[in-house]
Amino acid sequence: MAGGSTGASGGAGGEFVLKPWELHGEGREFEKLGGELTKAVAALEQGLAALGAPWGADQPGSGFATVYGQARGELVGGLRGLAGRVAGVGAGLHTMAARTADADSAAAGGFGATAVPGVSGATAVSGVSGATAVPGVAGVPGVPGATPGVVPAVPKDMSV
Repeated sequence: MAGGSTGASGGAGGEFVLKPWELHGEGREFEKLGGELTKAVAALEQGLAALGAPWGADQPGSGFATVYGQARGELVGGLRGLAGRVAGVGAGLHTMAARTADADSAAAGGFGATAVPGVSGATAVSGVSGATAVPGVAGVPGVPGATPGVVPAVPKDMSV
């Protein structure tokens, strides 16, 4: 994931940082790519169908048609499956983001922070309007600059 949903190990103990809003953004990108691939496969199928059967009905043409038909079916089926799997990666990233936010919210509760009603994975920040808290940054052991109970604010929409 470009832009740092993961952090390099900074010391002997190491660290791994997941940012739910970045995971959601990457999930949307994978879903978009899956949709684009699905459209490309449909265009390929239409193009192949438009070609018809120019190889003829003689013995060499029939032999080619038999092999081509099977290969075409396998190719198109494989590409459809790939499109579904790419979109599925997006869905998995959304699930991962939600679970990360839930875990961060639970961890923030251990530091005395309060959850923002209706916002999964966010903790309250007093005096900041139009923003929700960055879950899992402040107050989490192993995150540089973390101060228990203090959570930085970010805009609500972190879409890419």
